[in-house]
Amino acid sequence: MKKIQKYTAASLAALLIVLFSWLPLNGQAQIERTERPKNVILMIGDGMGISQLSSAYYFPDKKDADREPSFSRFKYIGLVKTSSGREVVTQSPAAATALATGYKTYNSAVGVDLDTVVRENIVEILSRKGYMTGVIATSYVTDATPAGFYAHQPERYMQKEIAMDLLKSDIDFFAGGGSKYFRDSTGVFPFKEHGIEVNYRKLKKIRKPEPGNRYGFLLDLDYMPRMLDGRGDFLPRSTSIAVDFLSTGEAGYFLMVEGSQIDWAGHVNDVDYMKAEVNDFERTINAVMDYAEKNGETLVIVTADHETGGFTLGASGENDGYGDYSIIEPRFASTNHSAALVPVFAFGPGAENFIGVYENTEIFRKLVSLMESE
Repeated sequence: MKKIQKYTAASLAALLIVLFSWLPLNGQAQIERTERPKNVILMIGDGMGISQLSSAYYFPDKKDADREPSFSRFKYIGLVKTSSGREVVTQSPAAATALATGYKTYNSAVGVDLDTVVRENIVEILSRKGYMTGVIATSYVTDATPAGFYAHQPERYMQKEIAMDLLKSDIDFFAGGGSKYFRDSTGVFPFKEHGIEVNYRKLKKIRKPEPGNRYGFLLDLDYMPRMLDGRGDFLPRSTSIAVDFLSTGEAGYFLMVEGSQIDWAGHVNDVDYMKAEVNDFERTINAVMDYAEKNGETLVIVTADHETGGFTLGASGENDGYGDYSIIEPRFASTNHSAALVPVFAFGPGAENFIGVYENTEIFRKLVSLMESE
């Protein structure tokens, strides 16, 4: 009996040695196969703090009232510090530059550092490796946040120069407003000479794209209309069109999608405006999550450049501690940006790298590290 037990124990030990020597190798191989995303969709709610996104839970659009907001679909969540290189409270150009280049800068700068030195952005880095790239905004495509991903200018209001940067950039797809900024000195829109096909009237799928061609949708002279004024499904539709087109590349793609007007609603302290813009952005996130869950190769990051308005969801009534705690009364504390930390939600291959509390520049570093790893 003792011999049988000894033999059995020895066999078990040998089996465990083989098993545990096999598991790390295969486990590591599995991580290497799935940890690195092929694609990245970075979604930025301009001015969207935690209270703004929380409004989607309490004030959803009627057609989305029967489902949980898309923010609940994320497992990996972090917080980001947003101060710029010189100011405690950031503006959008500096925040976009930090997210796109990994460098802190002064508040009005786009794609340059504190000394106005041009800094390479994630679009330029990934384009060299064969990735396709795109930007979408519900403002104009030369606005601060989208510009941070392709332009290099010392001031955000240099719209003509930023527009020319887009023409010369590596961006393969863009959608938003702002067609008026693309006229050159002769009054001509010089898209064709840069290999760009632009639609000024409506969104439509890009069927049989020409190799090497770039595509854009400029659907307004200035910024896109508010949701309250009939913008409709521009953001989810343009995102879907972008994903279909960018997916034709073999290496993968990077797409930045901005819900621009959450910020504008905060600046004017318009609660209904803000709720409508948050719900539109949230609905777009939900569609992207549906795609990413099926695709399996796409990392989705949802964050904000900063918070706007000091927005709160307090109990109704006077500020004496005796209000009606069964009713929410949304309020703004200011008409400006705040220094509040903003959330980061991550889903897909590499999502676990985005938990914690860190500077906004780390989002750039984490993304580049993931996309450049072999």
